[in-house]
Amino acid sequence: MTVTLADVAARARVSPATVSRVLNGNYPVAASTRERVLRAVDDLDYVLNGPASSLAAATSDLVGILVNDIADPFFGIMAGAAQTQIGGPGDGSGRAGGEKLAVICNTGGSPERELTYLTLLQRQRAAAVVLTGGAVENPAHQAAMSAKLAKLADAGTRIVFCGRPPLPEGDALVAALAFDNRGGGRRLAEHLISLGHRRIGYVAGPPERTTTRHRLEGHREALRAAGPDAADGGRGSDDQDRLTVHGPYDRRSGYEATLELLRRAPDVTAIVAANDTVALGACAAVRDQGMRIPQDISVAGFDDLPFSVDAVPALTTVRLPLFEAGARAGRLAMGKENPPPGGIATIAAELMIRGSTAAPRG
Repeated sequence: MTVTLADVAARARVSPATVSRVLNGNYPVAASTRERVLRAVDDLDYVLNGPASSLAAATSDLVGILVNDIADPFFGIMAGAAQTQIGGPGDGSGRAGGEKLAVICNTGGSPERELTYLTLLQRQRAAAVVLTGGAVENPAHQAAMSAKLAKLADAGTRIVFCGRPPLPEGDALVAALAFDNRGGGRRLAEHLISLGHRRIGYVAGPPERTTTRHRLEGHREALRAAGPDAADGGRGSDDQDRLTVHGPYDRRSGYEATLELLRRAPDVTAIVAANDTVALGACAAVRDQGMRIPQDISVAGFDDLPFSVDAVPALTTVRLPLFEAGARAGRLAMGKENPPPGGIATIAAELMIRGSTAAPRG
């Protein structure tokens, strides 16, 4: 049942004219009244009508791209690639054709902000929404996301996940392009084990993120498959939890977590970082402790961000085709490409072996 402006007015105990004034922002309204109206709008999930009733069921020329942090190249590359397919080019005449206006929504990693942006895009009748990066593994948030995305889809919005797995209730999606983070983490650990490393520290991302869990699971799968010596460093019990430190996906976290790992286990011979940015922080911490890379300790990252090859030594990492995935997500959002079978595609990760990893000394 469609929620009307009158429903909002009744819920907020004000007149329909007051609701209209709050939503249009064209007339002063007491702060307490404004708060009551906005709370009613959220409670009822009210969607503003378009400029004309004949357009009420139509989508707009707006496409939302949700990212955790646009300053992070991981998200910036995907968002930029998606925008190449969403925003043009047109016919070169300067006239509007089939292009859409792509708007980047920076959530800062906040689940609440993610839902807020989806609500705002719903009110704007967005033609499509692309959600990038890993998801928060919280049942309440997942349920709220499923409900919100279902409402967007019912209104005609095309929904694409890029770099994240589908939700448990994922019927609203056009497609989910999921990176093989687990496979990439496994292949990276296998590479280090093949070199002779047995005491491997791991600087992980936030524990509540799907990306974090999948990469760490792949890492530990490889250790278990290699036998007890690899799984626990030959100590007789699995101490991988002690060799794992969680933190944000940023350089500072890599630096501080690496110092903590070296304090806990001075005998580690390799450190795997949650991503390449974290790996840069890990490298700085290793050097500040007077050690050399890779002669004294190996360091590896994940994602193959543009700067990884320019690090000294160049960073061994796992390449994710971020630009290609983002461009494909943009095409799917615009209906330029058919969805994959079943709506889900797993995008392969490729191991890139460079100078930051080598056999341990001694």
